Amino acid sequence: MIRVRFAPSPTGDLHVGGARTALFNWLFARKNGGTFILRIEDTDGARNTEEASAGILKGLKWLGLDWDEGPEKGGDYGPYYQSQRKDIYDAYLAKLEAMGRTYVEENGAVRFKFSRTSITVHDMVCGDVTFAPTEEPDMTLRRPDGSYIFHFVNVVDDIEMKMTHVFRGEDHLSNTWKHIDLFNAFGATPPTYAHIPLILNSDSSKMSKRDAGSAIEKSYMNGGFLPDAVFNYLCLLGWTPRTEGEVLDRATLTSLFEPGEIHSSNARFDMQKCSWFNAQYLRAMSPVDLFAASRPFLDQAGLVILDEPTAAAAIHSIREKVSLLTEIPDWIHYFFREDYPYEDDVLTKLKAKPENPALLQAAMAAFAAFPDWTEAAVHTAIEEAAKSAGVKTGALMPLLRFALSGQSRGPGVSTIAFLLGKETTIARIQRTLAL
Repeated sequence: MIRVRFAPSPTGDLHVGGARTALFNWLFARKNGGTFILRIEDTDGARNTEEASAGILKGLKWLGLDWDEGPEKGGDYGPYYQSQRKDIYDAYLAKLEAMGRTYVEENGAVRFKFSRTSITVHDMVCGDVTFAPTEEPDMTLRRPDGSYIFHFVNVVDDIEMKMTHVFRGEDHLSNTWKHIDLFNAFGATPPTYAHIPLILNSDSSKMSKRDAGSAIEKSYMNGGFLPDAVFNYLCLLGWTPRTEGEVLDRATLTSLFEPGEIHSSNARFDMQKCSWFNAQYLRAMSPVDLFAASRPFLDQAGLVILDEPTAAAAIHSIREKVSLLTEIPDWIHYFFREDYPYEDDVLTKLKAKPENPALLQAAMAAFAAFPDWTEAAVHTAIEEAAKSAGVKTGALMPLLRFALSGQSRGPGVSTIAFLLGKETTIARIQRTLAL
């Protein structure tokens, strides 16, 4: 049975690099019918926080990366917080002491005696990498204050939790020989490693937790992104599936995932590309689903939605014009407020020509005369109003858009009027004429 894990340190929110690491582990487990374990490496009491742990879980859930064992799930190999596993680490240290593989320094730190033999890491991404650590100082296992270092507890937990494969960042590759030396000392088989490429910023610097666009919650959950879009984009940071196209659903990405196809070169993060993916997913959503995804951002904007079907239709009408859910309120706010503001240049254009009020009067009369209120009927009414006023339909459309929305952009004028309804459409023209 394949067993993989994501083992973040709760020193901050889930970030892009950690999410991509979790994602590759998750894909490998799901494709192969394996087990995906979440383990929280919280031994650094000075830096770790419960808030950060909760944020990591929240980010993973948002991305749809469900775990089979770990916090909130339990399992046969817990606890899944390293801070609760000290007795296990003490027992493993005692094993090394009994083998004569440790010594204590004057300050009380316990060090591990390296075997000083050549060690080859058989990596699924980087290939065979051989280390000959002749000059490397022996590794500290336990600090003078009694706390254990990352390398030791990492290996102990991978043994205890029976990990078969480990996907992690390429920056860990240089330390992997130390882990293998510990595995060998315990008589345990090391997992198969896959060191995945680092994620770089646009300026080629390594992306860190503090960089713009790194935090999953701040930049994506709160930034108007869809989970499936971010999932899709992160999959392609360092991996190119053998298929046509880039917009791929979870099932397809899972079925195609092959560790041997992960790139060995670093990946460059591109926020514009991620936004493009989001736009593709957003435009493919049904009106009902798009409205549901947009609702939190509509609420944040203070829009009071009394007619959900109309709201869903309004949002769907501008889906081709936006890339993020956060952009939607600015495009449709006028549907839900009678005191909608007019853009400054809109008022200027309305008052620029003395014949404009008469054109709006003609449109209002045409709307009042039509018994039916369908989008097609609205369009016909606009054509008849333009004809009666002796102008082209294209001359009337901008004026009606200004009157009904106060904006110079948006969906088609017929769509706006239809969704507003006959009574509201006429009232808004009257409001505009009174300016």
